[in-house]
Formats: sequence, structure tokens, C-alpha cells
Amino acid sequence: MGIHQRLGLGYTAVKTHTIKRNTRVGIMRPRTLDPSQLARAGTFDGRVGGRAETISGTTPLGGDPTGGRVRPVSTLRAVEGDYFKMKKLQIRLLAVAVALFSVSVLAPMSVAAQEVPRAFDGHPDLNGVWQALGTAHWDIQDHPAAAGPVDTGAIGAIPPGQGVVVGNEIPYTPEALAQKQQNFENRWTDDPEVKCFMPGVPRATYMPYPFRVIQGDQKIMMVYGFAEANRTVHMDKANPERAPIDSWMGRSHGRWDGDTLVVNAEGFNGESWFDRAGNHASYALQVEERYTPMGPNVIMYEATMEDANTFTRPWTIRLPLYRRLDENAQVLEFKCVEFTEDLIYGHLRKEPTR
Repeated sequence: MGIHQRLGLGYTAVKTHTIKRNTRVGIMRPRTLDPSQLARAGTFDGRVGGRAETISGTTPLGGDPTGGRVRPVSTLRAVEGDYFKMKKLQIRLLAVAVALFSVSVLAPMSVAAQEVPRAFDGHPDLNGVWQALGTAHWDIQDHPAAAGPVDTGAIGAIPPGQGVVVGNEIPYTPEALAQKQQNFENRWTDDPEVKCFMPGVPRATYMPYPFRVIQGDQKIMMVYGFAEANRTVHMDKANPERAPIDSWMGRSHGRWDGDTLVVNAEGFNGESWFDRAGNHASYALQVEERYTPMGPNVIMYEATMEDANTFTRPWTIRLPLYRRLDENAQVLEFKCVEFTEDLIYGHLRKEPTR
């Protein structure tokens, strides 16, 4: 079967003349040529793929039983060749799209699936400097931007942020909620952070400063920069011991649940806040923390709070912690006591400053 028959074309008597054709794209889509247009075309200058080509055309000599659907063999071959060029280009573009998809989607997935580094005892190696990002230190719940002290301008303003409380609700008792609101109104003077007291748990974890994990098989140390706070997680106590005295950082006991480090902390003094918005708990607070590696440089941190004096049920916060990858990353001591003396004791001076 000839090419005319394959394309549904008829035959007619023709005379041949020469046509020069041009396209800068280098690809011509198949289309039916009207003989009358072809007859009028004569010759026209053109380039195909950057080079001039000569293609034979036809002019009808008589009646056309095909209804004018006449196309010369040489033209059909050119159209057929351009058609296959177009198909090859489509295949190449598809290959490029698949490659870009692999880089943009599959590559991050493969990074997330990287094996978690292991310590000498086979557990995940959490040693290093870590830091939370976000605005949880301002408010662990969703919050809009708000003004700070008038004299501090934008520097002291509260930036907007998304909360880290699962469900965005803290189940306060009515009395505890009233206390929270009072704390908020007096936050610029009553917040323990303003007075450079140790931040407590879990607040120390998401303050805007890095902290270091020093991991052993019997003890794990967590060293925080703010107010020189630190705590020891006791991994070697089958029966957790009660804290000898209530304190800001409490007493922590840990265990491994698969690849998750689980830390139970209690024995708090009831003075710490969860953030700068006045969220709080009492001395009866019990915190269960879960540190789950999501790869070599990310830990998913969860902390569940229980306190029958303050909350009607347990509630949880969740946020990622990121490894500081800067060269020679360090936790620097933020000795802030000297910056708070006038705030706390200014009224006791011979000439009071407050």
C-alpha cells in the first residue's frame, strides 16, 4: 500500500514545480495541503532546522476526483519525517521531566530514609548540638503578631507563629486559665525568663538557643546555654528515684523504646512557665518526652504533660529539632543574672531605680 493510500489520498495528474519552505522551529505538524493554495504558492524561501531545503510541489492539471486532497510524495515524506522528529522530541522531553521529578521528589525521600547514626551500644547516636526553630518560645499555641514594650519597637514585638500544641488546645481548669491570663498581662515582669531563672522542662528544649546532648549508656547530659541550665537523664535506674528536692529542671529518668529516647521528668518547683505567653503548670507536673530520630540531622520531639492541679487531661506538644551543622558548633553560656539585678533588686538600692 502506497503512502497516498495509507493517508487516505487519491491520485491525479500533476505537473511538478519547486517550492522552498521555511520553519525556524524545525518541526512541522502534518496537515492537508489545499492544491489551490499549493498552486498559488509558487516558490517561497525557507529553512528547515537552520538549512534551506527544496521540496517538490504539484499543481493540478484537471479535475480532481479526490476533492482536491492532493499531496505530492516528496511533501508527504517530509511531513512524515517531521512527525517522527516531533515524537522523538516528545520522548526526550518526557525523559527530562522524569529526571526532574526524581531530583525534586525522590531525592528528599532518599535523604529522609538515610540510616540513623548509631552509638557504640547500638542505640541512635544523639550526640551533638541541636536547636528548635520557630516561635514556640513566645507562645506554644497559634498566635498573631503583637506589640511589645513601647520603647522596644519592632525588636520587642511578638512575631506571629504557628503553635506546637497538638490540637492547639491546652485543657486548663477554670482556676488555672485565670492564672494564665494574669501571667500574660504581667509577662514583661513576671516571666521567669525575664529574671534569668532556669527554663524548666520542656521549655528549655525550644528556647531560641542551641543545646548539647552528651550521650552515654548510663547517663545522658543535656546542657543548655540559657542561665547555665543543665540536667542529667539517668538511664541506669530500674526503679526511678524521687528528686531529693523540687527544682527548676526537675529529675529525669530515661529508657529506650526502640529508636526513641523516652525521658520522664518530674520533681519541679512549680515556678516555671512553658513560654512567654504565661502558660504554666504546678509542682505536680509530670512530663514524658520522646526524642525520635528522623534521620541523621533531625529529631522529632514530643512532650506530654500531666498535672491534675492545672489540667483536666494530658496534652502534648510536637516539634522538630535540627542538628547544628555549622563548623565547630558550640553551646555558649548565656550568663544573664547580671542583666536582671536591677529588675529584681532595683527597689532595694539606697536610691531605688524601680
